[in-house]
Amino acid sequence: MTWYVKTFDELTTIELYTLLKERTDVFVVEQNCPYPEIDGKDIQSYHLYKMDGDEIVAYARLLPKGVSYEEASIGRVLVKKTHRGQGLAQELLTRSLAYLEQHVGETTIKIQAQDYLRDFYGSFGFQAISETYLEDNIPHVDMLRIKR
Repeated sequence: MTWYVKTFDELTTIELYTLLKERTDVFVVEQNCPYPEIDGKDIQSYHLYKMDGDEIVAYARLLPKGVSYEEASIGRVLVKKTHRGQGLAQELLTRSLAYLEQHVGETTIKIQAQDYLRDFYGSFGFQAISETYLEDNIPHVDMLRIKR
């Protein structure tokens, strides 16, 4: 299995199709949440993903500051259902943070996390900065990580 980080323009059409399919499978179908998955932010983002053969098994969208928030952000974090429970989520977040810090130069990162993952993101230094709220009928919390 191999990790990749690519800009939108570096993605092949097959890679783009595959990552959009995986995101739709998780966030629209699995979570039963119809929402505009293609939101115009992919073009300005970095796409971090792990391939296993021809499958994307882990993915995160890394957004530079000014795209979603004043701060950089990580979104669309997923591990394919067949690959969960293998530590890929931890590796994905570690690689996401390292890329934003080392290659993009960001030290402050804001995320919109599903509330049940509050402790997971907290283990990476994120702290809740909002109360729990519903986003697409799913409890979420805004979280911030500042590397000093």
